[in-house]
Amino acid sequence: MLPDPQILVLALVALLALAAAAATMLHRQRRHALDQHQPQLDHEVRRRTSQLTELARHLQLAREDERARLARDLHDDLGSLLTSARLETARIRSRLENTAPETLPRVAHLVALLDAMVAVTRRVSADLLPPALAHLGLAAALESLAAEFRQATSVELALALQPAPLSPQAELTVFRLVQEALTNVAKHAAARHVQVSLVTHGDWIEATVTDDGRGCDPSAATDRHGLVGMRFRVEGEGGRLEVSSPGGQGTRVSAWLPRAHTAAPAP
Repeated sequence: MLPDPQILVLALVALLALAAAAATMLHRQRRHALDQHQPQLDHEVRRRTSQLTELARHLQLAREDERARLARDLHDDLGSLLTSARLETARIRSRLENTAPETLPRVAHLVALLDAMVAVTRRVSADLLPPALAHLGLAAALESLAAEFRQATSVELALALQPAPLSPQAELTVFRLVQEALTNVAKHAAARHVQVSLVTHGDWIEATVTDDGRGCDPSAATDRHGLVGMRFRVEGEGGRLEVSSPGGQGTRVSAWLPRAHTAAPAP
């Protein structure tokens, strides 16, 4: 004798209800277990993030130390050798004026080459370790960087620099940030105007580079524009980097860095 269809339907509904109840109970158990472990997971994420930030800062410091060593080697060793060769060539030229005047054009060309090599050595050394930053401070270093930018491009650059009490490492971070941003403006932005500013907001210093070029998509940007390196630098100093391009018109790169000897939370 076959079971009553109504009984089968009721049995099926009962099985479905039991399955739903079991699934709900399992979900609650898993959610409860997740809630119990959530603080531990959050702590682990913060710990790993802190380790990565510290590693990035260490790598940046190592990179800057290597740049400083190369700059000193170029300036002290290669620069001294080239200067000595330049002086020796000048002495030889004075002796040849009477004995072999036909060689003077060659000697003059050699002197010009040595002068060019000395200039290149000084420029590369200054790029590796900006002397104005070490001896005159951040504002003077940015003014020197702006002067070089104006000479190399047709873009109008304006400076608006307030006193910025930053640690030496944070000053170097700001300088490298502005240097990278201006390089991007010259290579990619097709801008006519750019402004570099330093503004103090309580315990925080905001360094900003703004241009009126073609803009970019910060969410899709890659390290083609050095944004990853910029972010690692700024976050390694306890700061925050913001990149925006409102309406695709121009780009604004802002870094918030703590004043020297402060530890307030980021705005």
